[in-house]
Amino acid sequence: MYRRIRDLREDSDLYQKDLAEYLKCSQVCYSHYEMGKRDIPTDVLVKLADFYHTSIDYILERTNEKNPYPPKKQERDTE
Repeated sequence: MYRRIRDLREDSDLYQKDLAEYLKCSQVCYSHYEMGKRDIPTDVLVKLADFYHTSIDYILERTNEKNPYPPKKQERDTE
């Protein structure tokens, strides 16, 4: 998972400080996420998945499918 968030960031040509600002944490904190020195809280995983337009399962390496899941039927009906 840690390698995957680094790869996503690098593929987007972003710096750790860019993600740290988005997540409202320090660059050191974000660096610890990427190095596996700190567990990534669920709310941060959700924000990262939304930011990269992917699924949490992709970030957690439970799938190699980068596309996010389609919205639930009830979410589509309310749009």
